[in-house]
Amino acid sequence: MDLIQNFPFFCIIMCLASGVICSVLSGKTAKRVCLTLVTVLGIMNVCVLCYVLKTGESYTFMMGHFPAPWGNELRIGVLEALMAVFFCVIMLLSLVGGIKFVFEDIEDTKTNLYFVMINLMMSSLLALIYTNDLFNAYVFVEINTIAAFALIMIRNNGHSLVAAAKYIIMSALGSGLILMGLSMIYDLTGHLLMSNVKEQISLINANGNYAMPLTVVIGLICVGLAIKSSLFPFHSWLPDAYGYSTASSSAILSSLVSKSYIFLLIKIFYRVIGMDVMVDHKITNVLFAFAIIGMLMGSIRAINAHDIRRLIAFSSIAQIGYIYMGIGLGTQAGMIAAIFHIMSHAASKAMLFIAARGLSEVSGGSKDFSDLKGAGYRNKIAGVAFAVGALSMVGIPLLAGFTSKVYFAEAAVIASPKKMWIAMVTLAISTILNAIYFIRATISIYTPRNEHYAVPGYKCAKTMTVALVLFIILNFFLGIFSNSIVQAIETGLGMFA
Repeated sequence: MDLIQNFPFFCIIMCLASGVICSVLSGKTAKRVCLTLVTVLGIMNVCVLCYVLKTGESYTFMMGHFPAPWGNELRIGVLEALMAVFFCVIMLLSLVGGIKFVFEDIEDTKTNLYFVMINLMMSSLLALIYTNDLFNAYVFVEINTIAAFALIMIRNNGHSLVAAAKYIIMSALGSGLILMGLSMIYDLTGHLLMSNVKEQISLINANGNYAMPLTVVIGLICVGLAIKSSLFPFHSWLPDAYGYSTASSSAILSSLVSKSYIFLLIKIFYRVIGMDVMVDHKITNVLFAFAIIGMLMGSIRAINAHDIRRLIAFSSIAQIGYIYMGIGLGTQAGMIAAIFHIMSHAASKAMLFIAARGLSEVSGGSKDFSDLKGAGYRNKIAGVAFAVGALSMVGIPLLAGFTSKVYFAEAAVIASPKKMWIAMVTLAISTILNAIYFIRATISIYTPRNEHYAVPGYKCAKTMTVALVLFIILNFFLGIFSNSIVQAIETGLGMFA
């Protein structure tokens, strides 16, 4: 086995070890360790991506070198490596962009604990991407949940504590449903490795045996992951969790945490249940229906928001609806569009949350649009980044959001006629609604105030400036050079099947 083939396992173990180390370090030292680790993880996963692209084949890594049913496995292909690289990039930029506010919002004695949770979060994200074992996936779902809960509540004010309570209640419900579904899968198949489970489910489906239990299993797992990823109508925890966390936490929660659950669901679609079985059991139709409603309801709630961070949070509900709409189309093209939108939404939404905090910083700490007037002049880079992110979400050409909508439209055209018309009409309406609230917000931050246009002596933190500039570049990169990324996604899905 080549050394590079061990990198995914090394990455997960390094994150867990770093979490232990950071628990006994000071906040500033823990910050340096954490940022260095995420950078190294990104480099290692780039090596893995280059390796699987060169070989053109996926491979499995047996942990402990014990075969099933005693051991568990990691599975590494193009899509997994691509998502791992992308998650590392977003994590690094989110941390760098909001690092100043971590030390402002969190008590000095707890800052090192913040980076402990970041390490646990990173390990769970990579494990959910790479794991080929269902129980291992569940374990890291719980680690992800605990780390996300801590990132919300660590700010330790009334709003964040209430938001954390809402989050943990809904997440516990989702986790319970997932565990019940996985237990039933084990009862039906006698396996936990994804590839082995799929073989048995194919036989069960072909023989027509246990049709109802299989439907229940699919429903439990899909509902559980829909709750954890905040698909409408399971979104009640999202606005507070995103709106009242510190800037880096909001960026990570919106761009990575919910997307990791969706990626796990996609793996279950292809590698556990089988896409054809999912379509036969009509689960794609159910997800499609809720996605369409979520696209509209999230945008309507965002229009009524007067707080810039809650506007971005409600927008996330609509954007998660976009992803589930692509999955619900039940086609290869729809799934490709959904995965690409995971990336484009993550790049845009993390940037929006960091920029929103920068705009609030020069507006007396207020997040209300009436107080944010002129903030784009007072913090120029945050204003530009917010405008780019907003226009991307609307779907302006050359930006990532526009490319996503093109792929969704193309996928809708080749879907069934009913879904085509519903998807195309909803895309059009949602785009109009996106334009209403995001362009209004952008106009607001660039509306001059009669007083002053600058805060005397204010200088935007260099870390925030660097992160926002890189986010802007990433957004344009996804919008302009999408073909190569989509080809990699298509190759990865082929390896899944």
